[in-house]
Amino acid sequence: MSYMQSVPQQLQREAAPRRKLHAYVDEAGVRSHSKASSDHFVMSAVIVDDENKQAAADFLVQLRCDLRRRPEDPLHWQNFNAHTDRLHAAQSLGRQEWATISSVVVCKRHLGSSSQLNEDQAYLYTLRFLLERLSWYARDSSAVLTYTLAHIVRMQLAKLREYEANLRLGPDCRIHWPALNPKGGRIDQPKRVELLQAADLAASATFAAFNPDKFGNVEPRYLEELSPRLYRRGCSPLVSYGLKMHPWNGSTKAAYPWVAAL
Repeated sequence: MSYMQSVPQQLQREAAPRRKLHAYVDEAGVRSHSKASSDHFVMSAVIVDDENKQAAADFLVQLRCDLRRRPEDPLHWQNFNAHTDRLHAAQSLGRQEWATISSVVVCKRHLGSSSQLNEDQAYLYTLRFLLERLSWYARDSSAVLTYTLAHIVRMQLAKLREYEANLRLGPDCRIHWPALNPKGGRIDQPKRVELLQAADLAASATFAAFNPDKFGNVEPRYLEELSPRLYRRGCSPLVSYGLKMHPWNGSTKAAYPWVAAL
């Protein structure tokens, strides 16, 4: 009798809907690897459980108020002129328990000469690293994840679909596809999908921690403030999940020793 009773219960558990997550993705820096381009290219995702979308929206409303923006104004890091405003934005996002952040930092001056990709290739290759980590997070959360990319120049949805299809056929691809929405990613504007503005904050704060400004200064504190929200998997190194450095070798470890302390 107990066995007969357990079968429906097991089937019910197996049929239970998985949690739904959404990753909002934006980038900072120049995609190209030219000598005149930025030394780094950053792509960041802010992962939100669908149940927490209202809390995330409320965060953006409050941050606009804090930064003296109008309700209809998009929050864009590049429009924050004061260091205090940028620091407050990073601190505020770093305190949001609904948010999990994963970023890929491409250190272009440490790449070999064989890594000369065009803009689209550089963007998509970085996205591959990020999708791996998003799929692992969703898998470990027993969830299915949908992702939305902030629109960039010349990146069409058809290119994204073609790249997703190629990745599925790649034998060395480490993306856990069952954890991602089979419909594939979306591309939209931050004005229409407001939570892309949170991704802009994450990507830009991370970029500012690595890429020198016109005076040669970097500001690691922005990333340090985000550190509590970075994706960490057990005792694994942060650079394996929440902050993928590419490449991560002796050269970059020596150049960015402070990353290990995050």
